[in-house]
Amino acid sequence: MNKSFFHDRIVLLLLSINAFLLVALTVFVVLRISGDASNYIVEFRANRVLSNFRTGNVWSIVSFIIFGFFVAVFNTILAKKSYHIKRHFSISILAMTSLLLGASLIVSNALLILR
Repeated sequence: MNKSFFHDRIVLLLLSINAFLLVALTVFVVLRISGDASNYIVEFRANRVLSNFRTGNVWSIVSFIIFGFFVAVFNTILAKKSYHIKRHFSISILAMTSLLLGASLIVSNALLILR
């Protein structure tokens, strides 16, 4: 079974899912950012007494998009390099990328709803 990385159907499915999640993360964050608001909730700490929420600027929220691009590109390169060693490693890396992008989509959406 000597397949190429881009000829494997499972790899292409996971790459498509990762691309969709990355585009969804970018669109949802950009659409929720408004120009008039300067404070965004970026952190919740349950152990604080007075204020559980910490605020940040718009770059704290844009960092979710940067994180998504970094994870998607780095893990795709890592999966491509490890495909010839073990196919299952590559598929696991791409599946974890989907998990990370999905989690960052959920967390960024939850923080932007609280604003």
